[in-house]
Amino acid sequence: MIDRLALLTGVAVSVLATCPVAAQSAQDGSGGPDSVSLTVYNQNIALVEDTRSMTLPAGRSRREFPGVSASIRPETVGLSGRGLSVVEQNFDYDLLTPNRLMQAAVGGEIGIVRTNPGSGAQETERARVLAANEGVVLEVDGRIEVLRDDGVPTRVIFDEVPTNLRPRPTLSVTLDASNGGQRDVTLTYLTTGLQWKADYVARFDEANNRLDLTGWVTLTNASGVTFANARTSVVAGDVALADQNPVNRGRGYPQQPPRAVRGAGTEAGGAQGVGDVYVYPLPEPVTVANNQTKQVGLIDVANVPASKRYMFRSEWLQTEEEPRAAEVAVVFSNGRASGIGAQLPAGIARVYVNDASGEPRFVGEDRVPHTPTGSDIVVTTGQAFDVTVQPRVVSSTTVPGYSSRRTRTRYVMEYTVRNARSQDVVVEVRQGGFWRNTELSEQSIVGEMRDSRTAVWSVPVSANGETKLTATITTGY
Repeated sequence: MIDRLALLTGVAVSVLATCPVAAQSAQDGSGGPDSVSLTVYNQNIALVEDTRSMTLPAGRSRREFPGVSASIRPETVGLSGRGLSVVEQNFDYDLLTPNRLMQAAVGGEIGIVRTNPGSGAQETERARVLAANEGVVLEVDGRIEVLRDDGVPTRVIFDEVPTNLRPRPTLSVTLDASNGGQRDVTLTYLTTGLQWKADYVARFDEANNRLDLTGWVTLTNASGVTFANARTSVVAGDVALADQNPVNRGRGYPQQPPRAVRGAGTEAGGAQGVGDVYVYPLPEPVTVANNQTKQVGLIDVANVPASKRYMFRSEWLQTEEEPRAAEVAVVFSNGRASGIGAQLPAGIARVYVNDASGEPRFVGEDRVPHTPTGSDIVVTTGQAFDVTVQPRVVSSTTVPGYSSRRTRTRYVMEYTVRNARSQDVVVEVRQGGFWRNTELSEQSIVGEMRDSRTAVWSVPVSANGETKLTATITTGY
């Protein structure tokens, strides 16, 4: 390719052209937008609102909008302005490069200028371009040459720039104006190539059950254009996109349901609710350069009440031959009382705990879902090898059901909860796998049915101790 060839051989490219890059019949809308707003979604898509001041004649005229995203979805373009209607629009994304110049010149003539390294004298020859594939093949004065580095500085001169090649992606629109004059014209469109994510850092003080929480929005721009001083908002929540629907792709599989939020909140937060998603305006305009990743602060709160939680899950009523480590998590609320008081978008939360010397140590990370204000946030950091649970089915007996065609089973369960730590702990034991109409009885520690298929017990265990939880569970269909 010529881009690579020019870099490797030192061949310079010049254009002897007096005509503008754009077609003569079109007038440039401006060098770029006067103002721009971005709304970035989690799904590799963004809404761009691009406003430019234009002076338009009455009637029809064609205007160009350079500087739009190279990843624009042309079918989503909308244009609004006082007394305007759109007749036609075209999106030109064939960009002006040395390679495309040379390919466009195939079959035509170019100028080849060679400089004598010793004398500095220049010699110009006309050449016909025969091919521009892996390299450039020329016919020069009846002989066939390959444009290459032969130790002589070489420059290529093109007579003109083809009208279909643009220095940057350009949208051209034929407008019909009811009257002439200056007005603001707003261009809106969807583009791919823009993404965002949220990341959180929690510094957990286990001794005082407090944490400091910092959140960042990370913007990534691969759209092919820079958005300067853009008023930017990010959207937490998924919107339906036809090309991301598995049914529309012919697979026919349902989408994975979203992860449940513990203690779904009812408080209003700082984000703006639009439909069933939340919009987070960034505090000030940002410049998001093409091929750039930018981080902007989202939240910074200190002294948030938090606690450590140990939890054991069993999805079936069964005996396990070996004890299993409990999950360990840090739990806190994003309600007003905690000092956060804002909806938090989904992202990766990383937890650090200070060691004995006061140095922060990374203890784990977890993906947290979109969380409404007033909800509990659970960040699972791993497994506690020194806190274990071993379930055992002591007995199981079939008992009559509610009708002659239904049966129920009465399980006597025992859970041995061990704590090898030097501090007392409370372990949340969750037993699932029930059928409907489940009943709990004869419990050594009173638990509760969290839902129709899950029972939960809070089991205290002393330091370097052991607690046995027993319960009778009757379930069936």
